[in-house]
Amino acid sequence: MAESEHEADPGHISSPDAEPLKLSDLLERGWKIFDEVDSTNEPLASTVVQAKVQRGLRMLEEASRMVAQLDLFSRNEELEEVATADLKYLLLPALLGALTLKQSGRDRRLELLLAAEARFTDFLRRSKDYNVAQFELPRPTDENTGSEGEPQNGLSTATAASSDLVSLAAKRQAKIERYRQKKELESRLSDVRRAVDSGQADDEVCRDFYLLNVKRWITVCLEEIESIEQEVEILRRMDVPRPGGAPQPAPAIRQAFKPFILTKDRVQAQVLGAGYPSLPTMTVDDWYDQHRKHGVLPDQGIPGNVAAEEAETQEREEEDEGDNNEALMKARNWDDWKDTHRRGYGNRHNMG
Repeated sequence: MAESEHEADPGHISSPDAEPLKLSDLLERGWKIFDEVDSTNEPLASTVVQAKVQRGLRMLEEASRMVAQLDLFSRNEELEEVATADLKYLLLPALLGALTLKQSGRDRRLELLLAAEARFTDFLRRSKDYNVAQFELPRPTDENTGSEGEPQNGLSTATAASSDLVSLAAKRQAKIERYRQKKELESRLSDVRRAVDSGQADDEVCRDFYLLNVKRWITVCLEEIESIEQEVEILRRMDVPRPGGAPQPAPAIRQAFKPFILTKDRVQAQVLGAGYPSLPTMTVDDWYDQHRKHGVLPDQGIPGNVAAEEAETQEREEEDEGDNNEALMKARNWDDWKDTHRRGYGNRHNMG
């Protein structure tokens, strides 16, 4: 079918006086809007960006309705039977899912995630039907766990843990392989894009260009679905009420932060007289009260105390002097006695 026949209903996108957009224009404009939003430096929640997102969604949704009405794709045909000009419309569900994720709104986040996942799954299923690339379709999010988040089929905890480890290893290997394929596809796309943009590409080059885009978006959608599953699980756990309707615990009150001093600084301050040891420990009034209690202030009779101490000292010196005189007399008497008595004089007991 010629592209000139793929025209949109003017009531949906364009004004009544404007010429209706063709299907190819709707796709190209919606695709361009996604590229602008995906590479913008403005906040995603800004009014300007969200207006672009809504405009791109309207164009791509209108294009999807036209594709369904025209019945461009069928599960009973092979990829070789699809016209080259129609291959690019395989990307519509993927672009719709990617733009859906660009919408803001925390209260609608879960709804937007599930809607985007449905778009990505639709794109992957159609790509699988046409055998564009070899990959495994991911299971829907609601089938990954049971009603209460427990492993299905009554698996034991040990079996489930072992299965999880194997699954994680397989997912990691698949992610590495997807990353390698994505980089390879992007490199090939950059080469083919130059020929297509120049307008000199033949039908075979254009077909290769669109198929490379579809293959690249297959890797993107698989990554996005994996991220969606993780985010959906987190959001659902946040919304699950606690058993018995117990209220959420109040946030703990943070203790006031107490300043501290490092050991090195503390020792240095004690040695050099800087820091906390140099701070005053009492006021002048406290010092006065403390000395008044001990009776050591000038107005509490300190001169009298000094006189008493001096008298006591003089008395002690006189006693010492008396003792010295007595000792001197004894020494002199002993010397006199030794002059008049020879040695051993008084030691004649029991000598016959």
